Amino acid sequence: MKNKKLAKKSSSSHKEKSSNTLRNVMMIILITLMLTTAVALVLAKFNNVNVFEAVKEMTAELPFANKEKEDKTAQNGTILEDRVVTLQAEIHEKEAEVHQLQQRLEASTSENEALILEQERLLEEIAELKRANDSTKQKASEMVTTFEKMSAKSAAPVITKMSDAEALQILSNLKPDRLAAILEKMSPEDAAKYTSMMTN
Repeated sequence: MKNKKLAKKSSSSHKEKSSNTLRNVMMIILITLMLTTAVALVLAKFNNVNVFEAVKEMTAELPFANKEKEDKTAQNGTILEDRVVTLQAEIHEKEAEVHQLQQRLEASTSENEALILEQERLLEEIAELKRANDSTKQKASEMVTTFEKMSAKSAAPVITKMSDAEALQILSNLKPDRLAAILEKMSPEDAAKYTSMMTN
């Protein structure tokens, strides 16, 4: 039994020694890695190297990192293509609107030109009528002046031979005393007719 106990003790101490040795080796490796990393970081700092950027560049070259980048690029490309299609559709809509507005503008311009021509024609017609009216007034005024200079005995038969409109125009523009003298020289029927026409 003593041998068994001793054998157990020696076996357990051997296991402890081997696990302690393994632990010590791991600690040495870990400490060495930490020191090496610290020295590398200090050297990088003195050489103005951004370690994090360098790590990003190195990881970008790894296959699984590229796959992720390609997926993002493909996704962004799809989004951009969709956006381009949407923008092209909007451009087509705006072009159609511009075309419609141009057509409306051309139609209203044609309408305006036609209205301007009609307005010019009407203004010319009004001016012509004014000239004719002024001419008629001047002739009537001249006739009234002529009848005022004539004797009532000579004027009465001439007025009765004129159209009713002409006679009325002349009689309406005569001075009251001259009108009375001319009506006195007319037949009672003509005098009544012209007096009635002037009062209506």
